[in-house]
Amino acid sequence: MKPQNFEESLVWYVIIGTYGIYVLGILFPIYSLLAWVLGGYLGLKMLSQSSNTAAKGKISIPWITWLWGICSLIILVATCVGIIDFKLGTNPLLRGILGWLTSTAIMPLFLLSGCLNIRPKLIYRAVCILCLQSLIAIPIAYAAYYINLPDILYTSPIERLIQNGPIFHNVGFYTSDYGADNIRLFLFTPWCPALGLVSNVFFFMTLQESNKKWRYIGIVGAIAMNIVSFSRVALVSLPLVLMIIWGLKNFTRPGVQIIAGIVSFIAGIFSYQLANTATELVDSFHSSRADSSRVRAALQRVAIDAWQEAPIWGHGAQKPGPPVLANMPIGSHHTWIGMLYTKGLVGFLALLIPVTCSFIDLLFKARESKISETALSILLVLLAFSFGEQIDVLAYIIWPGLIIMGMAFKQNRRIPRLALIN
Repeated sequence: MKPQNFEESLVWYVIIGTYGIYVLGILFPIYSLLAWVLGGYLGLKMLSQSSNTAAKGKISIPWITWLWGICSLIILVATCVGIIDFKLGTNPLLRGILGWLTSTAIMPLFLLSGCLNIRPKLIYRAVCILCLQSLIAIPIAYAAYYINLPDILYTSPIERLIQNGPIFHNVGFYTSDYGADNIRLFLFTPWCPALGLVSNVFFFMTLQESNKKWRYIGIVGAIAMNIVSFSRVALVSLPLVLMIIWGLKNFTRPGVQIIAGIVSFIAGIFSYQLANTATELVDSFHSSRADSSRVRAALQRVAIDAWQEAPIWGHGAQKPGPPVLANMPIGSHHTWIGMLYTKGLVGFLALLIPVTCSFIDLLFKARESKISETALSILLVLLAFSFGEQIDVLAYIIWPGLIIMGMAFKQNRRIPRLALIN
């Protein structure tokens, strides 16, 4: 498997070189810059097109990708208006714009990159290689803990320029939970749940690898990354998304509908017992890391209350939380509540609309196309994590999945022919 053009070379070498880039402390700027390079290259190719360009070589951008781009600009406007309304000053305004350039904006840029001449199988193979590298990195990280090496080795000096927080520029081995004495790995990601997110996205991509050996290596590597992250959402969402995808693909089959009807009937009879079991499972989920759950719940309550002060445009930026919130920023740890707090109802809808349209589009295509099925799986993973993480902030770390989604948007849905009745 070798790249065959400029865009494939960029994608291939950046993915397989992830750990080398991470050790240098420049993963965040490189990943973010990659989105703009690929987007700029696509723009140049579109400008160079003419009427003589072969149909196969012409670039056309699907409407849903345009929608993502337009909504991303609306989120930028909401950010600026919120900061100006609260008179936060020039420095927060510049940081807000820079934050948009390296987070929200790169989502449509990577979706746009799916319109370039990049083969999906090349991305799948590169991801499998990265999963193999992670299998090697995991025992090294645990060994670092047992020989008492520092959890964080150093912070890249580039953080002083970007100023989005040292956690995005730390280079280290392991960490532990707030209020707990345990060991969790984050590998090349900024924090442990982010590794859980990446592992789930990579898992559904490795399933499409054509080579059995690499497919098994990728699957094992993705599951290992999931486990060492100790992310509760990651552990739950992987089997849940698998079941949802299977159900969506097969629900029109008569046998599946009959079984679903029988299961629904039995579930109705034992609804009380099932409800109690579900409640116990939820309580167990939260109590497994009680301090973390408490902080997250408090963050959400505070953010919702504060959002009512600026319901339309939001506060423009996150604010540092008090010690009772473990000093976590208000508006963090939840994509939707975070959008309401920082960007208001305008930003919230600007994210909700493209996500909803993407789900509907991929849902119809998934039965006909493997790449659309993979893209739908990735979108469901992002939705699951959106209730505990900020997906826009972590867009840079799951960019291979975003390119696959962009490829799926580009595909046309085949409409079955209907028999005409005379």
